[in-house]
Amino acid sequence: MKFFRFSFQFKKALMFFSEGVLIYLSVLAGVYLRLGDLEYDLLIPKAVVTMGVCLASLYYADLYDPKIIKNIRELLIRLLQALGVASILLAFIYYLYPPLLIGRGASLISACLVLILIVSWRLLYRLFLRSSGMTENILIIGANPFAITLAEEIVENRGLGYKVVGLIDKNPGRQAGNPVKFPVIGDYNDIPSVVQNHQISQIIVSMDERRGRLPMEALLQCKMRGVQINEGVEFYERTTGKILIDKLRPSWLIFSSGFEHSRLAQLFKRLIDLFISAFSLVILFPLIMMIAVLIKLESRGPIFFKQERVGENGRVFVLYKFRSMQDDAEKETGPVWAEDMDDRMTRIGSFVRKTRIDEIPQLFNVLKGDMSIVGPRPERPFFVEQLAKKIPFYVKRHSVKPGVTGWAQVRYSYGASLEDAKEKLQYDLFYIKHMSFWLDMGVIADTFKVVLMGKGAR
Repeated sequence: MKFFRFSFQFKKALMFFSEGVLIYLSVLAGVYLRLGDLEYDLLIPKAVVTMGVCLASLYYADLYDPKIIKNIRELLIRLLQALGVASILLAFIYYLYPPLLIGRGASLISACLVLILIVSWRLLYRLFLRSSGMTENILIIGANPFAITLAEEIVENRGLGYKVVGLIDKNPGRQAGNPVKFPVIGDYNDIPSVVQNHQISQIIVSMDERRGRLPMEALLQCKMRGVQINEGVEFYERTTGKILIDKLRPSWLIFSSGFEHSRLAQLFKRLIDLFISAFSLVILFPLIMMIAVLIKLESRGPIFFKQERVGENGRVFVLYKFRSMQDDAEKETGPVWAEDMDDRMTRIGSFVRKTRIDEIPQLFNVLKGDMSIVGPRPERPFFVEQLAKKIPFYVKRHSVKPGVTGWAQVRYSYGASLEDAKEKLQYDLFYIKHMSFWLDMGVIADTFKVVLMGKGAR
């Protein structure tokens, strides 16, 4: 058994806060090495501000995404980019409030220390994860395509701290996918010995048919020894942040934990929506006026685009956006999905879509109660009717209010096809199941990242 069983989110938080401490200490060390003492005006506030700006820059540079940071080269490139952005932001802060200025010499020393310490810490962290105390060996029961998908997902997410030892199948002669990468190392009778010999800490059950075929005695024996037994769909959900609808049954939705939204939680969410939407409209009023003038100057037609969308419980409402296309863009084609590079867009329309500025008028929808700040994106009735026929459980996304932004929008790239709609539904169902204040705050933070990186609307 492993000494630690930290969740991925715990490991992520540990890295985030530990690097905050390293940045803070780097500032103190930079000041000390430059000036010879720590008797410096507002030193602690200066260090805290620098730490906050640097951590935000690291986060927005995807330095806490294990799917992106796979090697030292990628780490160095993104770390240098993040420190460059942090330097610009700090220069702006120093301009607005000069007393926070640290000094060029101390800042340069601090930046070098941050670079050295974070790279060293990341390398040590990886070595620590790979040690016997931190990496959890996983055994997968089953050798079907879903088992391969699970194994590939674990390999893809190295930051999870998992290692796939192999697969177990009733027919051990069958090899799953690449026999070298994911070998079938035994049958059901071998489960106890494989668990003991390979120090397995988790077993994932990924069988197509379990009724009468599940190796109950072997799994129970492992469970009593402290081995964690996971159901494949739920493990996939925790690992990917989405619910696999191809493996979903109505009974799972009924008996699965989550999906409970108390009236108190809904009231709290509504109050947060009202505060954020009202505050944002006041702050963004100058931008709203400027965009309105630019839209009017470039092309004929209304400033705002109104369109029917399907909301909570299937209720149709009118959604507002800044007009980004030529007026009557669908006059000849009828309802069609907008494409990433759509020739119907105006020049200002292309900009507001790429930066998501076109979504700002939906804050009025939030005030009216048609939408929430965070939730599944609302779709048009025409497409809902088509998608509901082709994608199972599609209408379940209407069990909550649609959002200006959502979990699917920050986790999945732009797409306008049936497969894209299916993929986004899997993220939407995950959000509905785990909907909470903290998940909403995470989505909002990631939305700013999407906007700043210019990844565009979904």
